Amino acid sequence: MPDNAPLGPAVAGLEAAFLEHRERLLRFLRARGAGEAAEDLLQEVWLKIAAARTGPVAAPLPYIYAVANCLMIDRHRSRRQEELREREWTATIADTATGQSDAPGADRMLAARQMAALVAALLDGLEPPRVGQIFRRHRVDGIGQRQIAQEFGVSLSTVEADLRKAYAALAQFRERHDEA
Repeated sequence: MPDNAPLGPAVAGLEAAFLEHRERLLRFLRARGAGEAAEDLLQEVWLKIAAARTGPVAAPLPYIYAVANCLMIDRHRSRRQEELREREWTATIADTATGQSDAPGADRMLAARQMAALVAALLDGLEPPRVGQIFRRHRVDGIGQRQIAQEFGVSLSTVEADLRKAYAALAQFRERHDEA
């Protein structure tokens, strides 16, 4: 607890109240759920009081109780956050822990492959043929429109027009398949 260093008048008054009511403070912390950690928390209360740069305290005991209460609130919040993190972590790994995989099922994979093949065929069937090629270079390969224009030997506005054609065709395709 307090060391032999000289204390200011505010800390000296708080120290006297702290030492005089030490057992009551322990009971207070235990009653609020500190349990076996009450002694450690009481030490923490003293450290907070000693570190605080306060002037004279008119009512030292209520001040000490307020510090102890704030410490218990912080402890409760910290525990609650810890429990929440633990629950979220458990929920994250729960599916794989029970033998379920995060990977899609075979039926979903087959449906996705079929849909990808239909989209590829749609892009391949667009006229002129460079529309599908430009779309793939831009959206799949991540190439900028200016570079694509240079590669294909066309203007930037042609690349933009071809991309609009591809987007329109894909939007129609999506509408048809969303209805089905």
